[in-house]
Amino acid sequence: MPIKKMQDLDLTGKTVVIREDLNVPMKDGVITNDKRIRAALPTIRLALQKGAGVILLSHLGRPTEGQYDAQFSLAPVAESLAKQLGQPVALAKTLEEAKVQPGQVTLLENVRFLPGEKKNDPQLAEKLAGLGDVYVMDAFGAAHRAHASTEGAIRVAKVACAGPLLQAELEAFDKVLDNPARPLIAIIGGAKVSTKLNLLENLLNKVDVLIVGGGIANTFLAAAGYMVGKSLYEEDLVPEAKKVMELAKTLNKELPLPVDVITAEELAPGQRAMLHAVGDVPGDQMILDIGPETLNLYEKYLAKAATVVWNGPVGAFEIDPFGDGTKALAEYLGDSKAFVVVGGGDSVAAVEKYGLADRMGYISTGGGASLELLEGKKLPSVAALEDRA
Repeated sequence: MPIKKMQDLDLTGKTVVIREDLNVPMKDGVITNDKRIRAALPTIRLALQKGAGVILLSHLGRPTEGQYDAQFSLAPVAESLAKQLGQPVALAKTLEEAKVQPGQVTLLENVRFLPGEKKNDPQLAEKLAGLGDVYVMDAFGAAHRAHASTEGAIRVAKVACAGPLLQAELEAFDKVLDNPARPLIAIIGGAKVSTKLNLLENLLNKVDVLIVGGGIANTFLAAAGYMVGKSLYEEDLVPEAKKVMELAKTLNKELPLPVDVITAEELAPGQRAMLHAVGDVPGDQMILDIGPETLNLYEKYLAKAATVVWNGPVGAFEIDPFGDGTKALAEYLGDSKAFVVVGGGDSVAAVEKYGLADRMGYISTGGGASLELLEGKKLPSVAALEDRA
């Protein structure tokens, strides 16, 4: 269903309220990665170019709802925005202070300081929507939350629309899920099958090949009868992994498992990494990365791919030397002719760590939202926008 787009509206002289995802990582009050701020800039600049005054909304971290907490203040974000926009960005500490003239930008303090945000309180939703003439949902990273600023305000705003960043995200996942060039391959990594079981089952109905990595792959190896030593895996979900493998056979879909792995006694820097065939993992070792033969196997499948969606690394890439598999996979995908969508915080962090982000087809800004789309769920923000359209 079509939704209204911000770029199609006349914003001259209007106050535009834009819900962005400016939930950036910080340490000691300093922003350590401003990717989400940079991703929001084109939307903000477009609203200003169209003659609007802009009020920005965002959450940051997980403060106790309704209580101010200085460590979760958006003050550093306002400073960063001002530098990158080249103009002042006021920080409004209350709803009453959130006012602008055309050409101005104000950032409202953390919406999770407001009572009722996470509960999607109707009165708060009306107050947020009432801050301006047009309400723009542009926060894909929060689009899976039915909160007052991400769903409730959309339903009661005078005019509600999607911003360019949200539109770009939805279009990228549409290319993957609804109208993919084939063969379509999904690479799903991460620690636990339990958090991605519905995702794996849904993807098997859509993809041609499903590659699993990380702790998820360990659970599948155990389900296939291999000993995994001290590896992170979910013993209680081995039967579920077996069902997924049977479903793959029933649907005639490929679900290749690792054939060799990198192990160590523990996940810590300076460990001695060892290469083993999957049938030879010692009882005192942990599987922490894929081996070169596994990489070759995956590349044979990926060589035929027209579309790839990647969510989650294939090893413990944060600690050397257990990132080689993830790095090699990222380099291969960077050179691929396939349309590659990278979603999920860890896989995005990996491609950025290795300087490969600009070689991917699309880098998603939302981990949880991208997972829910891949699971086949409708995002509450998108459902609200569609209803308003």
